[in-house]
Amino acid sequence: QVQLVESGGGLVQAGGSLRLSCAASGRTFSLYAMGWFRQAPGKDREFVATIGRIGGTYYADSVKGRFTISRDNAKNTVSLQMNNLKPEDTAVYYCAAKWNSGSRYYVVENEYDYWGQGTQVTVSS
Repeated sequence: QVQLVESGGGLVQAGGSLRLSCAASGRTFSLYAMGWFRQAPGKDREFVATIGRIGGTYYADSVKGRFTISRDNAKNTVSLQMNNLKPEDTAVYYCAAKWNSGSRYYVVENEYDYWGQGTQVTVSS
């Protein structure tokens, strides 16, 4: 069982930056691929970024070049650095974990095993 707790959300003006963090419980964090998803009001939850066990990353086209996902296995955390934020980035952001024995990452929501409660990001124009 893994528990995930997100933090770092808030209100920021367009063009600004935020850094989201996700703290995971348990001693096997390094065995999980991690992902960030988001859900805007009235829309389905969508993939944002993912990082595999050994650091491979993949991003949604909408955030590529602006967002960076990283992980610190010693601290059981995964982070999402968000730069040049746009109003369309406004959403609740969720951290997710997927156990896997290899090095791949995952972009499909229903492949993930555990989810955090979400943190709100609001970007004003």
